[in-house]
Amino acid sequence: MSNTPAETPPDDPSLSLYKGPLQIPAFRSFLLARFISVLSHSAQSAAIAWHIYETARETSGVGQSALYVGLMGLCQFIAMFVTTLPAGVVVDRYDRKKVMGFTIAAQAVIALGFFALAVTPGSPFWALFVLSAFLGVTRSFIAPAGSSIGPMIVPRDLLPKAIAINSLSFQVGSVTGPVLGGMLVVASTGLAYGVSAALFILAGIIILNIKANTQPEYAGGSKMEMVKEGLSYIWTNKVVLGALSLDLFAVLLGGATALIPAFAEHVLGKPEAYGVLRAAPAFGAMVMATVLWRTPIRRHAGKWMYGGVAIFGLCTIIFGVSQNFWVSVAALVVLGAADMVSVYVRGTLVQIVTPDYMRGRVASASYLFIGASN
Repeated sequence: MSNTPAETPPDDPSLSLYKGPLQIPAFRSFLLARFISVLSHSAQSAAIAWHIYETARETSGVGQSALYVGLMGLCQFIAMFVTTLPAGVVVDRYDRKKVMGFTIAAQAVIALGFFALAVTPGSPFWALFVLSAFLGVTRSFIAPAGSSIGPMIVPRDLLPKAIAINSLSFQVGSVTGPVLGGMLVVASTGLAYGVSAALFILAGIIILNIKANTQPEYAGGSKMEMVKEGLSYIWTNKVVLGALSLDLFAVLLGGATALIPAFAEHVLGKPEAYGVLRAAPAFGAMVMATVLWRTPIRRHAGKWMYGGVAIFGLCTIIFGVSQNFWVSVAALVVLGAADMVSVYVRGTLVQIVTPDYMRGRVASASYLFIGASN
C-alpha cells in the first residue's frame, strides 16, 4: 500500500500578501491559459461536428448524418471514460502544470490532424472518429489537472472566489467558443482547426511558464494501489461522496438540455429558437458565477447546495410543462444559475476537504460521475 502523507501542505506564506485571487500572477496565468484552452476546445468541437455532418451528407441523408455526429460524441466519451481513473493517478504523481501543458500540446497536434483531414481531398471518413477518440483521452487528463492546480497556487481563504472566477471563465469560453468555431467554418473548416491549434499552443506555453510549484506530494505505491486508494477515499468520505452523488443523480434524473432541440421544434414550433434556448442555461450560470465571485458563500454551504439542486429540479419541471417560449427561456436561465450554485459549492467543498496528494484522483472520479450522468 502507498504511504499516505499526514496532511495537506500548508499554503505558501507569500500568498498571504494577496487580497484577491486575481492579484496572484500564477493564478492570472492559469486563468488565461484555461480560458484559451476552453475557447479553443469549444470552437474545435463545433468545427468537428460541422465537418462530420457535411462529409456524411455527401453520401447520406440528414438523419444518418446527424447520427454520425452523435457517434463522434460517443467515441470521445468512451475514450474519456476508459482513461479517466488512470489520468487521476498521473495528475497525483507528476507536476500538474506539466501534465496540463503537455495535454494541451497533444490537443494542438490533434487539431493539426483534423486540419490535415479537412484540406486533403478524399481523406478517410473514419479518421475523424479516431481523432475524436484521442481528443476524449486528452479531456480525461486536462480536467483533473486543471482543477488540482488551483488550490496549489491560491491560498485556502481565497479559494471560493478563485473557483467562482474560474467557473465564470469556463462558461464564457464555452459560450463564445462555438460562436468562433461557427464563424470560422463558414470561411473554411481547415481555418477553424488551424486557429484552434494556434490557441492550444498559446495556452500550453502559458501553462508551462507558470511560476509556481505544482508538483504534488507523491507517497509511492503502484498505479493500481493509487486508483484503489482514491476510490476508497471517496467512498469513506461522506462530504465528498455526498457532493458527487448528489450532482450525479440530479443531472441524471433531471437534465433538460438533451430535450432542447425536440422542444424547440415540436413543442414551441420554433426551430430557430434552439440557439436561444441552448444558450439560456450558460447565461444564467455566467450571471451566478459573477455574483459568487463578488459575494462568495461563506456559511451554510450544504443548505445552499441542496437549495440549488431543488431549484434545478423545479426549473426542469417548469421547462418540461411549458408551452410558452419566454417561460421556457426563463426556466433555463434560472436552471443554469441554480446549477452553478451547486457546482460552486461542490467544487469548493471537494477541493478544500480533499488532501492535495489525492486531488487528481478525486477530480477524475468527479468528472467520471458528471460524464456518466450526461
